[in-house]
Amino acid sequence: MNEINIQNYNGESSPRNSAGASLDHTIAGFLEAGKHEIFAEYEEALGDNYQLLRLALNEADALAWQTGFPHLVFPVLAAEKAQDAARWRLRQQNLLRTDEPLAA
Repeated sequence: MNEINIQNYNGESSPRNSAGASLDHTIAGFLEAGKHEIFAEYEEALGDNYQLLRLALNEADALAWQTGFPHLVFPVLAAEKAQDAARWRLRQQNLLRTDEPLAA
C-alpha cells in the first residue's frame, strides 16, 4: 500500500497507509457535517455571536481528534460546548439588561 505522511496535532509526521488516510478523511467529513447540524441548531440561540459558536465547535473538533474515537466523541462534546456558549450568551444578555446599579 502507498504510504503518506500525516501531521498530528504535535506537528510530528507519522506514516499512514492510504486506507488510514481515507478513514481519517471520512471521519473528518462526518465531523464537518455534525458541525453544520449543531451550528444550524444553535445559530438562533447565539444570534450575532455566531463566532462564539464556531469557536466552540472547532474546539470540540480538536478535542475529539485527540481521542481514538473522534466520530463517537464529537457529537456529544460539540452539543455540550454549544449549550455552554448559548448559556453564556444568555447570562451576558441578562447582565446587560439589569437596570439595577452595581453595589459600590
